[in-house]
This record gives sequence, structure tokens and C-alpha cells, in this order.
Amino acid sequence: MPHVLLVEDEPAIADTLVYALETECFTVTHTLTGSDALAAAGSGNFDFAILDIGLPDMTGLEVCRRLREISAIPVLFLTARDGELDRILGLELGGDDYVTKPFSPREIVARVRAILRRTGALVSQTHETPASEKHAFIHHDPSAMRIHCAGTPLDLTAHEYKLLLVLMEHPGRVFTRDQLLDHAWQDPGAVTDRTVDAHIKSIRSKLRAASNGAENLIETRRGLGYSLAPKS
Repeated sequence: MPHVLLVEDEPAIADTLVYALETECFTVTHTLTGSDALAAAGSGNFDFAILDIGLPDMTGLEVCRRLREISAIPVLFLTARDGELDRILGLELGGDDYVTKPFSPREIVARVRAILRRTGALVSQTHETPASEKHAFIHHDPSAMRIHCAGTPLDLTAHEYKLLLVLMEHPGRVFTRDQLLDHAWQDPGAVTDRTVDAHIKSIRSKLRAASNGAENLIETRRGLGYSLAPKS
């Protein structure tokens, strides 16, 4: 699980971000001040840092500058200001992205994932346990980026492929529509959660065509979301 260092002095904002990140299987260490963040960074291993610029003891920009002396982890800035100078300075100090308050916690999770994918930090997590080993009936060929059902290759769109792969990698786990949007769409805010329903319906149809009854592998949990039935 990627380990995120969150530096935010507003408890309400911090609580929503911690919940959103942990729901998506990130490990989160939260600090209220820049000095505590630097102490944590010096004694622990982190994969990502989310820094509020307006901290009580020093700016998030200063925290980033000091972090860069000991670490090259990706950094996402949070700020209540939308000044061009702050954005430029943050990026020049080694920041990877910049989000202005107010923001959606789902957007922050999506940006963290996108940056980690871009920097390669999610590669080992994705391939640690191949999806083909977790569910024998459907098989994933990562080099060809193709999923097979009962030996038949499925003709999936890019979004269908990403959705089914997420479910395959965590059989039995229930994913909400918002979580699936974050996993499968580069800009999840551009589509609605009903888009997931339409894609799941299409995936089920293709599973049914490949093997009788296979569409029942994807279970609907009313009011919750979707899961892939664990292999028997």
C-alpha cells in the first residue's frame, strides 16, 4: 500500500482526506505542522506527500524545499490561494501538482493515483499479485493488456478493461461507483456514477457471450456498489 504523508492543519479537511485515501487502500500519516512532517519524513518511508501551503509554523513550500533535501517523493500542494506566483514557486521547488481549496476528496485521490502511475510508484503494487492468480475463471495477460474468460479473449473498451481488472485484483471486495470512477477514468469528475452501471452491463454481456453464466461473476450490492465473486 502506498504510504502518504498528509500535512494539513485544518482537522475537517484532514479527516475527509484521510478517510478518502484509506478507503482507497492508502496508508496515511497525518501531521498538523511542517516541523512534525519533516520529523516523520526523516524517520519513515513515504511514497507521496500532500502539503498544505498555509501551515502554522512554516509554509508548505518550505516543507517541500526541505523534503527535497532528503527525498524525491511526489508532492501535491493544497492552498486557499490561487496565485500564479505560488503555483510557479511550488513547481520550481519540486512539486508535482497544485490544488486550490475547496476541492473534492475524490479529486485528490484521483490526482495522487495519476501522479503515482506517472512516476511508476504504483507498478509494483499493481503486479504484486497478478489478477490471473486471484481468479482462475478469468485470466489477465498484462503484456497484451487483455482479459480472457474461459479461454476466450474479451473485446473490451479501455474503460471496461480497467473496471474489470480492478474487480479481478480484489475479488470479494465491494467497490462503490465513485471508487470505480477514480480507478478507470482519468478525469472522474467529467462523468456520472451511472456511467459505471452502463459499463458493468456491457462487461456482463461480453462475459455471457464468452461463457454461459459468467456474467454472474460481477455481483451488484444494492446501495453499495459492485464486487467480483471470489473463486470457489
